[in-house]
Amino acid sequence: MYADTSYRKRMQQAPPADAPKDWKFSKWLDLDPSREPPLPVETKQCSCDDPVVGAAVKQFARQHPGIDIIGYDGISDNAQEIWNLCQAEGIRNIVIMGVHTNMCILGRPFGIRAMTKLGRNVVLVRDLTDAMYDPRQPPHVSHTRGTQMVIEHIESIGVRRSSPKTWSRSCPGRRIVNGWIHTHLVTDRG
Repeated sequence: MYADTSYRKRMQQAPPADAPKDWKFSKWLDLDPSREPPLPVETKQCSCDDPVVGAAVKQFARQHPGIDIIGYDGISDNAQEIWNLCQAEGIRNIVIMGVHTNMCILGRPFGIRAMTKLGRNVVLVRDLTDAMYDPRQPPHVSHTRGTQMVIEHIESIGVRRSSPKTWSRSCPGRRIVNGWIHTHLVTDRG
């Protein structure tokens, strides 16, 4: 969908930047018990909360049509490309929103765990995220409460929070780096 757009090319053309020693941009970052307590919701079985779980299908191929990709925006699902742009542009502050909070938002190679380990200031827009959680699993709370518990977990490890209203007032027209469909990294020079 975005392969030939200027937004995709911008990410591909960012000058290469060296990663910190022993850093692997392709690696999912699992929970590190020395830095983070266990997640408050269980997802070991099926994390889908549909009453009848159907076959897995690819449901998304583009951003929501309500999200305008404009100006200096960039599109990537590649952590090295996102790092390259951050280094080239001096980006230190990253605002994250999207799904799923307890999966991609935390663990992808450009998610919260990675960006905080790389020394970035990260803010989670709590009203624009959702957890992958089935209330039939522990702690047996509603899906909404499960999402709130995951957000509280993320805030407990030092990630600040924001709301869409606050963010749009404080950062109008800032650059957006989209981490494919699931994770949206909205960046601001620091």
